[in-house]
Amino acid sequence: MGGFFGAVSNRDIATDLFFGVDYHSHLGTRRGGMVVYDKKNGYHRQIHNIESTPFRTKFAKDLDEFSGWSGIGCISDSDPQPLLVRSHLGLYAITTVGIINNAEELVGQYFSDHGHQFMAMSSGEINSTELTAALINQKDSLVEGIRHAQDVIKGSCTILILQEDRIIAARDKLGRLPVLVGQSEEGCCVSFESFAYHKLGYNDAYELGPQEIVEVTRNGYKTLAPAGDKMRICGFLWSYYGYPNSNYEGSNVEVMRCRNGEIMAQDEMDAGTMPDVDIVAGMPDSGIPHAIGYANRSGKSFARPFVKYTPTWSRSFMTGGQKARSQVAEMKQIPVPELIRDKKLLLVDDSIVRGTQLGETVDFLYQNGAKEVHMRCACPPLAYSCPYLNFSRNKSEMDLLVRRIVLELEGQEGIRHIDEYTDRNTERGQRLLEAICERFGFDSMGFQSLEGLLEAINIDKECLCTYCWTGKK
Repeated sequence: MGGFFGAVSNRDIATDLFFGVDYHSHLGTRRGGMVVYDKKNGYHRQIHNIESTPFRTKFAKDLDEFSGWSGIGCISDSDPQPLLVRSHLGLYAITTVGIINNAEELVGQYFSDHGHQFMAMSSGEINSTELTAALINQKDSLVEGIRHAQDVIKGSCTILILQEDRIIAARDKLGRLPVLVGQSEEGCCVSFESFAYHKLGYNDAYELGPQEIVEVTRNGYKTLAPAGDKMRICGFLWSYYGYPNSNYEGSNVEVMRCRNGEIMAQDEMDAGTMPDVDIVAGMPDSGIPHAIGYANRSGKSFARPFVKYTPTWSRSFMTGGQKARSQVAEMKQIPVPELIRDKKLLLVDDSIVRGTQLGETVDFLYQNGAKEVHMRCACPPLAYSCPYLNFSRNKSEMDLLVRRIVLELEGQEGIRHIDEYTDRNTERGQRLLEAICERFGFDSMGFQSLEGLLEAINIDKECLCTYCWTGKK
C-alpha cells in the first residue's frame, strides 16, 4: 500500500510533515520520503529504507536539516519517492499511491524512441511514480497531464505534487483511496488519514471526489478539475488497513468494525449457529473491535487471552522470508494462561489472506490449555487478488488460502465454482468451512457475509469496490 501527507503554511511545516507522514506508517513498510521547499534553499529531499527501522527513527536525525513552508512526504511499500522532476512544466516533487498494471505497455506506447529512459529499481521494475511523472509531462499543464495519467493508467494512481508554495492533490479516477484536506488558521494540509492532521491542529475541510484535482495553498484550497460521477472506494479500508480513528466518506473505521461484529453475531443468533463459548477474543490488533461488537451483541464475555509484544517487534513482516516472519509472529504472541486454560474460545480476525499464521495460533492456544477454538472472519472469503491497489505482496491468486483449498478439494473445476465456495449458504461453501476447520484444528469456522459487511460500512454499495471478495469490477 502506501500513504501520504503534505502541508503548506505561513510557518515552517517540517515538524508537521514529519509527524503527518509518520502517522501513515501502518500503510507501508519499505520506504519513507520527505521533501520540503523554501525560497532561499529550494527543494530539500530525503528517502530512507524503513524495512528494519521505523520511519520516525530513520528520519528523526534528518529533521533539523528540513526547513520550509511547504512539503510533501510518503510511506511507500514499493517505489523510492517522492521524486524531483524537471520538465517543461517546471521543477516539482511528486509522490503517488496505487499500482500501474500496464506499465510496460505505457512505456512502449509513449516512450519507445531512443530519447527516453527510466531508472529501474532493484527488482528490474519501473518506478511507478517516475512513469506517472513522465505521463504528466506529455501535456502542456500539470492538470492536463494528471488527467492524461488518470485516463491511461490501468490500476489506480493517487497523486500529490509539490510545486514551490502549492500542492496539487489528485484522487484516483475511481476514488479507490481517500484524499482529505485539513485546514488551520496558518495553512492547509492534504492527507490519506484524517486523524494524522487532527493531531496536528488541522480541522476537516474537504474530501476530494473521484478523479478530482485540487490546489492546496496556505490560504485555502480550490478545485482545478471536477470530480467524476463514479466512485469505487476500497471496501477493505474499513475491514483491515484503515486506521481506527479515520473516517472515509463519512464512515468511521472503528465504528464500522464494532458494528460489523454486531451484525456477525446477530446473524449467527438468528441462524442458531452460535457456539457455546466462554470468551470472545479478537486477533491482536485489528480483529479486536470486530470481536468487541460480536461480544456485545452475543452477550458473551470479551477478553484478551493473548497479546502482542510490540516494543521491539512492531511488525511481523519486517524480516526477510516467511520462516523468519512466522518466527517473529510466534515470538510476539504472549499468552494469558488464566484466560486460555480449560476455556472455549471464539476468535475474530479482520481477514484471512494467506492463512500462514492461523495454524500456529491454534496450536499456541491448545498448547496453553484451550478446550475449544472457534474462528470467525470479519469479512467474506478473499478469493481474488486486488488489481487496483498494492496492499498485499501476493503475486498470485494461488497465494490466497481460499483458492488453495478449493483447488485441493475439486481441482480446476472448483475454481470455476469459486463463487459457490465463498457463499456459506451453498453446499460448496459448507465444504470450504469444513476444510478450513480440518486444516487448522478449529471447532467451527464462519465468515461475515458480503451483505453484512456492506451494512456495517453504511455507505452506498454502488460506491464501494468489493472485487477481492466478488471478482466483479
